[in-house]
Amino acid sequence: MMNIRKSFSTKLALGILLLAVPIFVFSLGVLYTRSRLIVKREAVNRANSMLSNAMQRLCRNLSTIETATNTNCWLVTQNLDPDSLLALSNRIVHNNPHIDGCSISAEPNVFPKYGKYFSVYSVREGGSITSVVEEQYEYFEKVWYRTPCELGKACWVDFYDEADSLELTLPGLIASYSKPIYDKDDRLIAIISTDLSLQHLNKIVSEEKPYSHSYYMMVDQNGKFFIHPDSTRVFTQTIFSGADPDNQTDIIALGHEMTTGVTGRMNVTIDGEPCVVCYQPVPNTSWSLAIVCPDSDILEGYHRLTYIIIPLLIIGLIAILIICRRSVAHAIHPLNQLLTKTQSIAEGNMEVYIPKSKREDAVGQLQNSFATMLQSLNFHIGSVRYTTEQAKRRNEDLAKATYLVQEADKQKTTFIQNVTHQIRTPLNIIMGFAQILAETNGEGLAEEEKKSIADTLDHNSKLLSRMVLMLYDSSETGLTEELMETNHHDMVSCNDVAKEAIGYTKMHYPNLHINFQSEVNDDFCVWTNRLYLMRSLREVLYNSSKYSDGQHISFRINTTETTVQFIVEDTGKGIAEADRERIFKFFTKVDDLSEGLGLGLPLAKRHAHNLGGDLILDENYHDGCRFIVEIPLS
Repeated sequence: MMNIRKSFSTKLALGILLLAVPIFVFSLGVLYTRSRLIVKREAVNRANSMLSNAMQRLCRNLSTIETATNTNCWLVTQNLDPDSLLALSNRIVHNNPHIDGCSISAEPNVFPKYGKYFSVYSVREGGSITSVVEEQYEYFEKVWYRTPCELGKACWVDFYDEADSLELTLPGLIASYSKPIYDKDDRLIAIISTDLSLQHLNKIVSEEKPYSHSYYMMVDQNGKFFIHPDSTRVFTQTIFSGADPDNQTDIIALGHEMTTGVTGRMNVTIDGEPCVVCYQPVPNTSWSLAIVCPDSDILEGYHRLTYIIIPLLIIGLIAILIICRRSVAHAIHPLNQLLTKTQSIAEGNMEVYIPKSKREDAVGQLQNSFATMLQSLNFHIGSVRYTTEQAKRRNEDLAKATYLVQEADKQKTTFIQNVTHQIRTPLNIIMGFAQILAETNGEGLAEEEKKSIADTLDHNSKLLSRMVLMLYDSSETGLTEELMETNHHDMVSCNDVAKEAIGYTKMHYPNLHINFQSEVNDDFCVWTNRLYLMRSLREVLYNSSKYSDGQHISFRINTTETTVQFIVEDTGKGIAEADRERIFKFFTKVDDLSEGLGLGLPLAKRHAHNLGGDLILDENYHDGCRFIVEIPLS
């Protein structure tokens, strides 16, 4: 046994024998035993896929017709006069290329001028649409009128329009979506019916077929054909017609499955031809669609298998010869690989990988020795590389820390300059007017001027007070106090706190109009901290007042299952998409030349977070800005 394992020639002979025989036998066995099953399975999958595609096209067209009908029903009740109904029928057909015709038929004596009957009808004829008031006939017993009346709801019906004495018809088989229309007193006033010719329907369904002789068929709840390649059976025969209960139980079973709205597949013999039939019910109708694939088409490729057997035998013998030759090449292949890799190592490429070999002969031992040597070299090189990378990473961390310190210093300088400028401007105004009042003692100034000076002093003092408060809130002391204070909650009226925030905003902008709407009563309260909720709402309102057009600001209060929402919406230039993340960062302003410290919105968001809620910018609103302050209900 040991001699065999170490003998190169013996292993080569055994390897050729063990490789050639199993491959040859296995290939022929699989070819005969599995090919028919695979072909049938693929045929069923292909047929089901084609059926699903056809069903999607059909449902898409039916859904389009339903939508067009439903969206125009209200116009009938709003414009219940003959001319309007005629124009509406024409418009429905004109605007919807999937619709072949549309009728609006009134209940008896709705229009006494026209007698007991009044019905308008529009039909697509080639590229034109013709609309008429139909001649009087007993349409109340027509299936498209009677069925929705009996059901009291919209439904799909199929019928045969024999192009009788009416002035205008859509001849042939028709699928119609009929919907009853009621007035405000729930009295039936009319039936609106949109038509799709089954010729058109057959074209939609039959766009794709999996095989050359496969076809689609559709039946109604009684098994009656209204799509079938044999036009003589359409609307004259059912799927059960001529079926022998003793010898054609498969067709009867198929008809039962389709008429009861079941999805599945069956092997059925149709007109003496074994077939695979896949079927599905059409949603929202009483119809069922099926695709029929004859076995002769499905197994056409399989039947050609006989012509492959002889070439396969020849190829198999050639393959044995090729395998023998490759077995020899495979035996010495490790030596060639080892030579190539050792040459690459000699050239300085240490990324080469030499795998371990399980062979016990000289070739395997040589390969394992080289693999061990390469692992040792790579270990030492890896240690040196790791040390180098660690030093490089530390240098990068130091460079990053230096950059952050420099940026922090720049940000500090910029913030101090901004604070100085923002405080100095109102402070200079206050000092200037104070000096004027001190020098004149108020004498010689008109009452209007005194009031203007007083208003200016009041406005700028409030600006200073607001900036000082925001600076305090943004500090560590303010944050600590805020966290302590938010633990003190009270029952707060949502409408009262909203009105108080509006009042505060109008102190800064007296002429501002804010449209306030609330879905909650004045006694609706939440358990929260009134002060910090007030500050969040004031900052959002102040921001909208300052940066919008000042004419279209609305303030709404809504509730969800878990939160109460305070929504502030304005019309203006809004916030650019690139700046939407920055506006909630402290000491950051979108426009460096604008008034403010970059603290208002960040503080408002932090207050909302500490109350268990959030401040959100609605990115789906594009006419300005819409901010939402959410506070939990409990």
